[in-house]
Amino acid sequence: MLNGGDIISCHGFKFKTIREKLLAMSKDLFPRTTVGGLSLSRMIVGTNWFLGWSHTTAAKDKYIINNIKDRNKIADICEVFLRAGVDTIMGNISVPPLYDAVKEAENRVGRKFVVISTPGFPLFPEMLKKGWDEDAVAKILDNEVKYGCNICMPHQGTTDCLVDRVTREIRGMDRICAMTRERGMIPGLSCHMPEAIVFADESNLDVESYISIFNSMGFLMQIEVDWTARIIRDAKKPVMTIKPMAAGQIRPFQALTFVWNAIRPQDMVTVGTMSADEAKELIEMSLGILERRKAEISLQETRSKASVKSKPQ
Repeated sequence: MLNGGDIISCHGFKFKTIREKLLAMSKDLFPRTTVGGLSLSRMIVGTNWFLGWSHTTAAKDKYIINNIKDRNKIADICEVFLRAGVDTIMGNISVPPLYDAVKEAENRVGRKFVVISTPGFPLFPEMLKKGWDEDAVAKILDNEVKYGCNICMPHQGTTDCLVDRVTREIRGMDRICAMTRERGMIPGLSCHMPEAIVFADESNLDVESYISIFNSMGFLMQIEVDWTARIIRDAKKPVMTIKPMAAGQIRPFQALTFVWNAIRPQDMVTVGTMSADEAKELIEMSLGILERRKAEISLQETRSKASVKSKPQ
């Protein structure tokens, strides 16, 4: 029998009583926002660290592929996120073994992910005159539907190529958005160019959200951090920020403290992890930042920390 002071641990989250645990499981532990009428968590599960895209070195990519790119390991990480109410995932869901891992985590928890996909679309020199190869576009979009995509945001490799600084528009993107809507998905844009957000807003492009790189060191960003911050804050639609930790170059506490405090309540932060324990840390750290309290996590230990720790009683 449990006493009042007993602690129950569930996937890294501690509750004093079974009732408290059940109440927590019946509601969302993580703050939420809305994109195109769809509710999703403000924290988004990134997938680069699952699939071998480290933005660091070829050796790091190889390490991820050999040690992390595994159905069960990815499912374990996704399960932690789902149990905390972080029910939104971004990436190319059809890449093996990601889809199977996501489904495994959903089955364990009894809750589905909101899936944000970032497919690329075929570009060719004559496209701007002749238009899209709509059969090829339809095939790609139909595949996104097949894999359960809720929000479809053409990858930066497509979007940024079509940004026209002369006409201040994203050429041809209106057709992709229309075909996305026709299939019941919510259209958005993934971009590295800050102009993409500005021009889409100016032209009233039919999109519901933007993906934008945002971190305190300006990693992979095309203009200064303060300019990007202003563009995000002025955007007409919610923004999904990515690479907050600059592919591991910024420690999580510094990275998340900056991003969560620089964006709006409707905006989101995408995080990548390589273990379930990392997922637990990032969730609790983020909640601590958002709630302006000390995060209940264990700090890393080295011999140099001995003199700053509390003196034993």
